[in-house]
Parts: sequence; C-alpha cells; structure tokens
Amino acid sequence: MKELHDLAELTAEQVEDLLALAGRLQKRPEPRALEGKVLALLFMSPSLRTLASFQAAMVRLGGGSFVISPDMSIHGLETRPGIVMDGMAAEHIREAVPVIASYADAIGIRAFAERRSLDHDLADNEFNSMRALCHVPVINMESAINHPCQSLADWKTMDDLAVPRNGGKFVLSWAYHPRALPLAVPAATVHMAAMRGMDVTVLRPDGFELPDVIMDKARSAASAAGGSVTETDDRGAALEGAQIIYAKSWSSTRHYGNRVADEEQRAGLDDWRVDESWFASTQPDCRFMHCLPVRRGVVVTDEILDGPRSVVIQEAQNRMYAQMAVLHQMLAGK
Repeated sequence: MKELHDLAELTAEQVEDLLALAGRLQKRPEPRALEGKVLALLFMSPSLRTLASFQAAMVRLGGGSFVISPDMSIHGLETRPGIVMDGMAAEHIREAVPVIASYADAIGIRAFAERRSLDHDLADNEFNSMRALCHVPVINMESAINHPCQSLADWKTMDDLAVPRNGGKFVLSWAYHPRALPLAVPAATVHMAAMRGMDVTVLRPDGFELPDVIMDKARSAASAAGGSVTETDDRGAALEGAQIIYAKSWSSTRHYGNRVADEEQRAGLDDWRVDESWFASTQPDCRFMHCLPVRRGVVVTDEILDGPRSVVIQEAQNRMYAQMAVLHQMLAGK
C-alpha cells in the first residue's frame, strides 16, 4: 500500500486484508515492526482522536511521529494559490509540505472543507494539492470529502459486533447541529456501508440531500457488493428493521456555503436528535454509532450515548487498530 486516500481506491480483498491485519495486531502487537520509522502528521484543522490514535499506533509498532499545524509555525502558513505574500504569513504550504514530508517515511494530512463551493470541496482540491507535493506515502486523515480511516474503524467495529454484511440494514441519519459541518464523514460512511454489502438508507430532512456524485458512487459500490442505497426523509420507514443507526450532522447541500440560508434550513429541526424512540421499530440489538466528537443533548440523548446501544468508544479505539494496519502495510519491512 502506497497511499490511503479513499476506501473506494481499494478492492474488497484489500479492505479484508487490512481488517484481518488490524485484528491480528490488536491481539498480537508487533512492537518492533516499524522500528526506526517516522510518521509526519500535518493538521490543517484540529483533532483529538485522529492525532492521539495515530501517535499511539506508531508507538505500539515501535516507530515515532511528529506533529505540525499552522498554529505551531512561528512564520504562519499560507495556503492560497497565486497569492502575493505581503501579509502575516511568511511560509507557503507549497514549501512547507515537501519539507515536512522529507523528514518522514510517510505523512498523514488532515485538511477540512472550505465550505464555500460544493464543487470545489467535492473535488477535494485542497487535500489533492498537498498530496501532489509529497514523495512519501500519504494517508488521508480527513479531507473535504473523505475520511477513510474512520470508515475502516467503523467497518471493523461492525465486524467485531457480528453485524451482518449482505442483508444488514444500515441507516446513516442526519442529526441536528447548530453549525454547518463538512460532508467528509457522511460521504465516507455511506460508501463504506455500501462497500460492505449492506442495505443502506440515508435519512435526512428536506434540503440536506447528499450530492448525486456521493450517492452514485455509493450505489455503484453497493451494486458490486450485493447491497443497496436509498435516500429518504421518512424516519419511520427508514428506521424499521435497522441494525445500525449512524448519526452525523452535515451542511445543507441546497444552500452549501451560505451560512444564513443554512441556518434557516435547519431551523426547527432540533427534533432530529436520536433518543430511545428512534429504536422502536429497529432490530432489538440495533446499535448507535457516531464518529465523535458528539454534542450531548443535541445530536443524541445521554440515555442512548451512555447506554448499551452505543458503540462510540469502541469505534474510537478501533481507529488505532485500523491505522496500525495501514501503517504496517505501508512501512513494515521497507
């Protein structure tokens, strides 16, 4: 494996190999597998789980890591192309990224969506521009439109819980949030569940439809894996028989980049908060999933988050094991 940018770039067999390796490393760690190897972690946006899980993964495999973010640069980092740098920033990302990468055997990059132009973010332009500057393996630690490491961890979590693949019903539900959030996790999640062969329903209120390019990509993956993908605003129909409710907030795609219109679109939708009533017609053992961080009492009630349905902590821990597998495949023995 030379890169991890998008789960769609891997075959089903390659994903299975990664998950099998993650399970093996969880049970039988290899504390010297990456001895002498260095991972650079470039965070253009903040992180808790991604930062901690990658650092822990490298330590558990015997390697090391270092972290760079714009706030850490004494010069400030400029990201805009074609800019005349006569402002505060004294260093451009076009020099910073290849320098950072040159100190490491692989680099992880986290670059959130700008949320100004939907087409711009769907093309993942910011991440791809930095990716092109690197001559070492690159890991997408979340970009404008993808989060493959989260998806690997979510897939592993469902495998650990013996959630069925073909025939299993997976509901990705929009949830209320006071702010417009990126599309990376919902885009990656709907594709992951489709690639796993599940019957996937995207549940969302009017105005929060996922873009056609995301849904078409997921439907193609579902077709290849024997699953299906549908989208609806009918909560009752969507939740019936579900085995997974995966809650996530995202921007209004109808008013993408327009903060005022987005706020108006989500006004009155605070009942899109997962509580026990959402599980009335699901499978009895239906589980609640979320990538974290999650706003208690806004996205989901304490009753669900602290109860037996929630597997959010297991998902977060599986980030480390999934990333150990990615790093092992990239760097071990090289």
